[in-house]
Amino acid sequence: MNVENFPWLTTIILFPVVASLLIFLFPSEGSEAVQVKTARRVRWYALIIGLIDFVLIVYAFYTGYDFSNPDLQLVESYNWLPELDLKWSVGADGLSMPLILLTGFITTLAMLAAWPVTLKPRLFYFLMLAMYGGQIAVFAVQDILLFFLVWELELIPVYLLLAIWGGKRRLYASTKFIIYTAGGSLFILVAGLTMAFYGGDLTFDMRAIAAKEYALNLQLWLYAAFFIAYAVKLPIFPLHTWLPDAHGEATAPVHMLLAGILLKMGGYALVRMNAGMLPDAHAVFAPILVILGVVNIVYAALTSFAQRNLKRKIAYSSISHMGFVLIGLASFTDIGLSGAVLQMISHGLIGASLFFMVGATYDRTHTLMLDEMGGVGQKMKKMFAMWTTCSMASLALPGMSGFVAELMVFIGFATSDAYNTTFRVIMVFLAAIGVIITPIYLLSMLREMLYGPENKELVSHQALIDAEPREVFIIACLLVPIIGIGFYPKIVTEIYDSTTNKLTARLRESVPSLVQQASKTPMEKLALRAPIIPSQY
Repeated sequence: MNVENFPWLTTIILFPVVASLLIFLFPSEGSEAVQVKTARRVRWYALIIGLIDFVLIVYAFYTGYDFSNPDLQLVESYNWLPELDLKWSVGADGLSMPLILLTGFITTLAMLAAWPVTLKPRLFYFLMLAMYGGQIAVFAVQDILLFFLVWELELIPVYLLLAIWGGKRRLYASTKFIIYTAGGSLFILVAGLTMAFYGGDLTFDMRAIAAKEYALNLQLWLYAAFFIAYAVKLPIFPLHTWLPDAHGEATAPVHMLLAGILLKMGGYALVRMNAGMLPDAHAVFAPILVILGVVNIVYAALTSFAQRNLKRKIAYSSISHMGFVLIGLASFTDIGLSGAVLQMISHGLIGASLFFMVGATYDRTHTLMLDEMGGVGQKMKKMFAMWTTCSMASLALPGMSGFVAELMVFIGFATSDAYNTTFRVIMVFLAAIGVIITPIYLLSMLREMLYGPENKELVSHQALIDAEPREVFIIACLLVPIIGIGFYPKIVTEIYDSTTNKLTARLRESVPSLVQQASKTPMEKLALRAPIIPSQY
């Protein structure tokens, strides 16, 4: 088998899953010295497996991915249940490839962030590696029933990681997580099976399903079902309440996976299924998506401003930033949709860095309450520098990836000809309020935590040790792409531009006013007042 025909995606998905099973060959019993040695070996084993898989991802991307091709690449298809046309079908295009790369990068760093874990290390790293393969599978599979299966299986490691290694309210947080996400997943199953059986030709292949002609009323019901499921994962108000609780109890590596990858699964599925498979229904729901995106931005920013718990403050900040994904997806412009995808990638990096810093700070102070901190930056100069830089990235400082992504979304929506001027002005104005609030609550957080007089009781009881080389390395690895994208976003946008431009063109065909406008001469277009999407659509 030559390199071109090698099953790269299947290998990338299954390798960490199979490797995770071998962890249980490490001894689990013995003296304390034996257990310490086992824990050390297990974490090195998991880190090496993660690195190998990430190298495989990068190599497959470098050798087998064509930036100019908007369609699926690295396609593999193997019969599973031929009677039902059920196949192991995987592939990657501009929507999935950047997120597969992001998954490999964040998960490998999360393995390194988990270095201090000593409770049940074999089970912990088994779940981390199994989750690694499951997350990549979500972005790669091209069979809708298989998508549902990997979406569900991926939830189990998260539940256990929260329930066993979480904080004091870990059982409540993990139970709430599984109820919300598993409950939402039922809508994926119902909508997916409906599309598979529709039209008399049974097929689970996503491309074949997307090619079917659906009545508009059916499209609307299917779109609503998918939207509920993915609104939970993104998350979108009012289905967001599981996230602050989950983040409030999670450990640093689980934080990184939740913020860096899991939220992006919801955004990816919205683009892939809701917009890509049901474009006519998307034209109807688009104004609703814009409104919900603005609500996410403003409501979560205000709520984050009021939080005194450090984890919950950053969690609500994540919810706020995800609102830009909805606005960009509903913009019907190339730059808007491109900005939405870039926002997912950017926030994956920034969110992972902030939550890692939260975990590192808690390890030293043993408190998450801002009222109990104060002046710790005087004792931890490296931590001070890392916190400041990561916060600047989160508040979208120019030169950081967040600034480019949010600017693209704003420009894409503000210049969209799918909505009238009044609607665009109101939505941009309200979203701008959230953007203004963000630096206020982040800078005030830094002031309370790092500046000002020291908390004498905290300093006297805790050894505030500065960042160790491992922690500096993790943050440096995250900041390199954050700053690199900020100065030269093309290094990422060119990966998916051909795919998102093709999708935007298809979405615009579903809006009658845009189709009519496309047939006019340039002078006629300039004379038009941008119409809002007709209510009958």
